[in-house]
Amino acid sequence: MERKKETHEFKTEVKQFMHLIINSLYSNKEIFLRELISNASDAIDRLNFKAQTDSKILGDDTDYKIKITPDKENKTLTISDNGIGMTYEEVVENIGTIARSGTAAFMQALEKSKSKDALTPELIGQFGVGFYSAFIVADKITIVTRAAGEEAATRWESTGDGSYTIEPDTKKSRGTDVILALKPAEKDEQDFTEQWTIRQIVKKHSDFVTYPIVMDVEEDEYETDADGKPVKDKDGKPVKKGTVVKEETLNSMKAIWARDKKDVTEEEYKDFYTHVSHDWNPPLTHLHLKLEGLTEYSALLYIPSQAPFDLFMPERKHGVQLYCRRVFIMDDCKELIPEYLRFIKGVVDAPDLNLNISREILQQDALVRNIQKNLVKKILDSLDQMDAEQYEKFYNEFGAVIKEGIHSDWANREKIARLARYKTTKSDGKWVSLTDYVKNMQPDQEDIYYITGDNLTAILNSPHLETLKEKNFEVLLMTDPVDEFVIQSMPEFEKKKFKSAEKGDLGLDEVDESKKETFSSLFEAIKSHLDDKVKDVKPSSHLKGSVSCLSGDTYDMSSYMEKLLKASGQPMPDTKRILELNIGHPVMDKIQAIFEKNKEDESLKDYSKLLYDLAVVGEGGKIENPAWFNKVIGEVMAKAL
Repeated sequence: MERKKETHEFKTEVKQFMHLIINSLYSNKEIFLRELISNASDAIDRLNFKAQTDSKILGDDTDYKIKITPDKENKTLTISDNGIGMTYEEVVENIGTIARSGTAAFMQALEKSKSKDALTPELIGQFGVGFYSAFIVADKITIVTRAAGEEAATRWESTGDGSYTIEPDTKKSRGTDVILALKPAEKDEQDFTEQWTIRQIVKKHSDFVTYPIVMDVEEDEYETDADGKPVKDKDGKPVKKGTVVKEETLNSMKAIWARDKKDVTEEEYKDFYTHVSHDWNPPLTHLHLKLEGLTEYSALLYIPSQAPFDLFMPERKHGVQLYCRRVFIMDDCKELIPEYLRFIKGVVDAPDLNLNISREILQQDALVRNIQKNLVKKILDSLDQMDAEQYEKFYNEFGAVIKEGIHSDWANREKIARLARYKTTKSDGKWVSLTDYVKNMQPDQEDIYYITGDNLTAILNSPHLETLKEKNFEVLLMTDPVDEFVIQSMPEFEKKKFKSAEKGDLGLDEVDESKKETFSSLFEAIKSHLDDKVKDVKPSSHLKGSVSCLSGDTYDMSSYMEKLLKASGQPMPDTKRILELNIGHPVMDKIQAIFEKNKEDESLKDYSKLLYDLAVVGEGGKIENPAWFNKVIGEVMAKAL
């Protein structure tokens, strides 16, 4: 029976769908090209699969390709493929209705969106919008398609007004042409008949599509002599012969993550890293993963050799891109890689990703969670297996970042803690792991001692460490801001508790109770002179050579933490700390003698203030009145000399 031209109405849900697409997705117009290229790639995939059992179906047309033809004069853009094509019935079924799951959810997401600009480009592809997204840029769409193995072709046409026509047509070969009659480009908008615009879009969204995406381009052709050398005019310029049209391939097709790792060279890995990271330094190492089974995905991840300048900037983007069957879905995919691994670069291709979800739901998707769990495990294992030299290079660049995971990733807290490194009072500037610290603990040492601060030299020489150094106890020197949060999240390691060297009573030496009693009245007097600065004055468990230091109670905020919070702009009340005094120091005996002679001696106020200022200086702090401090120290020196 001979078919005639027919006009059909779109189904109600299709009309609603198209209305929402055309009116809500205008800010992401370029996505239509990604969708049409993806459809063309799928059509070639299906033909390729069918050809495995029916090789004759290809005929003489065995070179697969997707061709883009911009026509500036007629304001059209054509996307052609030599894939499997469609029969008349398949056109009606696939283009006239929307049967894919997620359509209702997509429409709800569009309707609920308060801002049309709130819809991200990746959302468009995630609901099977596909072909219909072309109505964002086209006044009319024409499809001419011929199924492989069939003689007849079909022509479908619509202006997106709620109806379409379908009729028999002719086409020289199998495949599909999608012809877009483009809407006039508004001022400052992309012109989809411009070759550079098409190149840019293909490079961004479809660079790794399996098949060549080609476009005819005009190139200048020059005269050559018998030896093939260019002929030049009297001014020495090449003589132009004319122009020639050549077919240029726009995409790299180098989705090396999809290949077997044994077939990829180191040079290819390095080139691909430069491509995805825009970092010209070679990567430190890479992970090429392919998981098959219930969860299927491929991943090619890189650990950079140098930290980027914006590593700690809040607005910095992650370096992992998400693909689905080699088609770009999104970059900055935080759902796949946690914040503390934000330095990782590369791609993840999840062919079975549930794309009928918005990005907000992506983090709740079971497959995505499973992929993230696997990726994190592989990355942490890779770091753990590095040799000492390579790991030191990594840690010098990214150590402060990875420690964030101790605070944020409870599932992997122990594993990340084993990756942490610290300089110590015994390491002579080298990094020490917590595992090695515990192995090297003294026989009578029960706790892991640490001190925090922003200056390594200052905390290494802190008066708080004098007793610990005398007992040959090693102390972790924590100089990264994140360490303050790490230590709150990790109270112990390998059943050894962490203990601050600057807070609480170290409890390592017996206190001479009689001597303590001797100084008790003096300490009360000193406290009264410093009432606005300290909450208590007591004999020190930390000091051996120095006369004074400031400490906190066990659960007080450290001075470094207080400094960090103030620097971040958070309002902080002035915290009173404990002034610890070394009752074994001769200076304290001299002050005690003055106190016993005359409890009202005016010099006691100056000595009290001086003891406090010395404690502040000892921890690298700033004293309130440097001029007064300078004057008094001068007077004391004059008397002593």
